[in-house]
Amino acid sequence: MTIGTSVKRVEDPRFITGKGRYVGDIRLPEQCEAVILRSPHAHANIIRIDTDKAKSFPDVQLILTGEDLPEDLLPIPMRLAPNESLTKALQYPLAKGKVRYVGEPVVLVVASSRYTAEDAADLIDVCYEPLPPLTDVHKSVQEVTNLLHPEIGSNDLFVIHSKKSDADECLKRCPHVLERELYIQRHSGIPMETRGLLATVDTDERLVVYGSTKVVHFNQHILSRLLKKDLKEIRFIETDVGGGFGPRGEFYPEDYLIPYAALQLGRPVKWIEDRLEHMKATNHSREQKHYVTVGFDETGKIHAFKDDIFIDTGAYIRTHGITVPELTQGMLAGPYDFHAIEFTTHVVATNKTPTGTYRGPGRFEGTFVRERMIDMVAKELNLEPTVVRERNLIKPSQMPYSNGISALGQVIEYDSGDYPHILETARQAVGWKEFPEKKAMAKREGKHIGLGFAMFVEKSGLGPWEFCEVEFTKNGELICRTGLADIGQGVETALAQICSEQLGIPYLKVKVIHGDTDAVEKGNGSFATRGTVVGGSAAWYAAEALKRKILQAASARYKLPVDDLDISNEFIFHTETSTREPICRLYDVLDDCEKQGIALREKYTFSIDHMSYPYGIHAAEVAVDIATGKVKIEKYYIAYDVGRAINPMLVHGQLVGGMAQGLGGAIYEELRYDENGQLTTGSFMDYLLPSSVEVPEMDIQILENSPSPLNPLGVKGAGEGGTVAVAPAIANAVINALEDFPLQIVSLPIRPEQIREAIKKGSVKREEEAT
Repeated sequence: MTIGTSVKRVEDPRFITGKGRYVGDIRLPEQCEAVILRSPHAHANIIRIDTDKAKSFPDVQLILTGEDLPEDLLPIPMRLAPNESLTKALQYPLAKGKVRYVGEPVVLVVASSRYTAEDAADLIDVCYEPLPPLTDVHKSVQEVTNLLHPEIGSNDLFVIHSKKSDADECLKRCPHVLERELYIQRHSGIPMETRGLLATVDTDERLVVYGSTKVVHFNQHILSRLLKKDLKEIRFIETDVGGGFGPRGEFYPEDYLIPYAALQLGRPVKWIEDRLEHMKATNHSREQKHYVTVGFDETGKIHAFKDDIFIDTGAYIRTHGITVPELTQGMLAGPYDFHAIEFTTHVVATNKTPTGTYRGPGRFEGTFVRERMIDMVAKELNLEPTVVRERNLIKPSQMPYSNGISALGQVIEYDSGDYPHILETARQAVGWKEFPEKKAMAKREGKHIGLGFAMFVEKSGLGPWEFCEVEFTKNGELICRTGLADIGQGVETALAQICSEQLGIPYLKVKVIHGDTDAVEKGNGSFATRGTVVGGSAAWYAAEALKRKILQAASARYKLPVDDLDISNEFIFHTETSTREPICRLYDVLDDCEKQGIALREKYTFSIDHMSYPYGIHAAEVAVDIATGKVKIEKYYIAYDVGRAINPMLVHGQLVGGMAQGLGGAIYEELRYDENGQLTTGSFMDYLLPSSVEVPEMDIQILENSPSPLNPLGVKGAGEGGTVAVAPAIANAVINALEDFPLQIVSLPIRPEQIREAIKKGSVKREEEAT
């Protein structure tokens, strides 16, 4: 048995011995380097671009403006959650006539070196006519003349309305109604390695692109369409990746510009993003305002949940379409059985960097909103917050459960789960009953500690399909070709374990090939926590088909029923004998198949209509320094039910890394703009990240109580559950620690100055009461 065991990652020896191959490591003969001249304005008309001085600069190979690109060039299309009405808000590779955010590509400069290209870019004179920037969603919605995309007719680009039952009528009948405004700040994935691309034309006049990650086949299709080239004329090769997290690997303007330049020059062209470019140009995420109304009774049972949501989507619609708005609505109710829900989401254009997905898109935001509201309901009724959670949870007997809301082309329907059980598991694990006494003792010592919980439901296994091909080689090695990409999550290890389980061979004898459009005939890639669920299932069925072929050959050779044979530890066994003595070596049968011309190769495309839904709970114990407002995490606990863990160590690693990113969103990270649309947090001096000092040790409990019935492995994804509930767990813990002070945490990140101000107000109030 290899499934369910924490075997070592097959990827790691290459990385820890310095043999990883990133796009920056590749250097080809006659290679040029590119620089993108970007807009310094948030909103402006382009009056004139003078490139004459730059073109005459030594060793400059190519300069392109928007006017130099093909007249019939299409904008970059949507990959996920596309909507026809939003096509007028798509982005072209280079701005033509107008810029709409600071960092928008305006001119491409290619030279013999990056240094030369940078110097040449400094010689380009772009004359702009500044226009009023829009940086607030409400002001943007109210605009009738200053429209970012006039063809759409409004800066409120798209409105999604979803409901179950009648929330307004239900609210009228509720004895208690609570209204709150909540805000989640703009931030994004900050990988160690920024984006990069290398494009070249090979000896067969084919375009070869290195560096694209996550969705190589899709990006190949987009580039084919934009360049008007046959797919066979383009090859994409995935390199190693220094962090993915959602923003990396999508099709950006540079993913067209660099290959186009390589074709124009007939030479390799490389572009590596610097950190400021990453902050300005790579997809941002998260920024949302929520206006929530909940209706509930004296027991804490919530009957109605209504939310008006404003999402700052930035200047353009990028490849994710309306994925984040749809997932925000679809997953907002979480693990709770609310009778009536109504969500209205506004997708609003502003003069900021366009947004996309970042680990747990829509769920990080929605979980903060919902779990804070749960605690606020508890406070209104003077009830313990986990009791309110317990009284609202969906029961196991209600599974499969639908909240009636659609997202990503399907109605949300939870496949399996026992939410009350995981809540009780967490309460016992963190000493919930004993904590009030512990807190009181700390208070007597002048310390302020608090305990906070946050529950969540995740989504995983987004279809519609994934591909796998398995093949035994002459030396007995199994080749597994998958349409997935490895962006650090351990795809090679997980698929090796799955194939090993089916074919009875050591997982180290499985070689996984991925991320090369020549080597793998098709694929949907790695995103939306889909790898193990969809790609793993494809590998399982492909290996099963190959196993059947091998056992049929053994059946013919030994005159035994094929259903009485199995493979284990590289031997073929007769399962009906009491001793399970091996009949022969597996490789003897493989040799027979080769001699008989039996192809030891099988393909499988696994299709799935519905996502699967892992779920869990976070609990944080914090200590708050009332003098500085600093929050220290004393203990952190995560319980997560993944249905079935292929490799518990990989799941554990995903949860630890996810929590670190969630912690950044909870306390540290923010992409902040001023009123002129200028990014004011464009370096690590201003954009704070948690370090190893701030990330706490975690107590992680991986549960397998609710396998998914939707795939043969029973698995649910593990990539995002570590992130989505960190902010509300910490916020609820801080509120619990400072319950004597008038602290309201309704926005992120949680800042020390916010805590100090609440403490100051509370102290003044107590002094006034004393006098």
